[in-house]
Amino acid sequence: MRPLPEYEAKTDDSKDDAVSAALAWHDGDAKATIATLLDDCADLRRKLEMSRSAMSRGFVRGWDPTQQRD
Repeated sequence: MRPLPEYEAKTDDSKDDAVSAALAWHDGDAKATIATLLDDCADLRRKLEMSRSAMSRGFVRGWDPTQQRD
C-alpha cells in the first residue's frame, strides 16, 4: 500500500530550476549571477531594517524580524 501523496517525500527540483534560470538570465556568467544575488540580498536587508523600524511592537505581537537565517 502506497502512502498518501501529501506524505510522500518531495524532490526539490525548483531550486535547480531557479539556479538554471538565474544563470540563463546572465548568459551563464556565474560571477554576474552571484553579484546580482548579493545586491538583491543587500536590498532586502535594507528593506527589512526599514520595515523593522516602522513596525510597532504591538502590531507584530513581540515578533522582531532579524537579518539572520533560522
